[in-house]
Amino acid sequence: MTFKLTLALTLTACLATSAMAGNKLIAPGQSVQVAKSALAVTPSSEWNKLGARPGSNGETWTLDGDGLNKVTFYGGVTDGKTLFREVDKRNKPLPKVSGTMLPTDIPVLLESSYRIALGTSLFSIDHMEPTKLSGASGVKFSYSFVLQGDDVRRKGEGRAAMKNGQLYMITYEAPALYYFDRTLPAFQKLADSMSF
Repeated sequence: MTFKLTLALTLTACLATSAMAGNKLIAPGQSVQVAKSALAVTPSSEWNKLGARPGSNGETWTLDGDGLNKVTFYGGVTDGKTLFREVDKRNKPLPKVSGTMLPTDIPVLLESSYRIALGTSLFSIDHMEPTKLSGASGVKFSYSFVLQGDDVRRKGEGRAAMKNGQLYMITYEAPALYYFDRTLPAFQKLADSMSF
């Protein structure tokens, strides 16, 4: 083997290893703290934790790849912080969490954040109902949207609450055709196990 071929193979292996290093398999049956916060869930099946984070208080898991289904956790987002990393803070600032938000304000915060961060012009909150999460008054909601430059209609479901002035939220999204209904029960089991 020549030196150049050996070097090329070594570099390829290093790049592939570092690209996969950020992702992690989450085993079922054990409580896992997520989003570097007090938020914890107990998965009943294997999930893949993605290395890329939507924001400093976020974490994303998937079963089949984030384009097909994904669960995003937002843990302990404090007053004045955003759900996502700012893309253009000067011209398109993202909405910020308020420590005094009502549960019904949370889906609107998510919608506004998507519209600005992802350029999503088609987004609707389809249903909201009150719920209790870890002893706090919260909201369970469903929504649908289409990403800018994409013709795939996606559906989502979320559960969220404010506790001690911090936002705790879990959302699930997948294409409306086939994938949403297929993996919704796995998300619901995960969301039912949520504590913070």
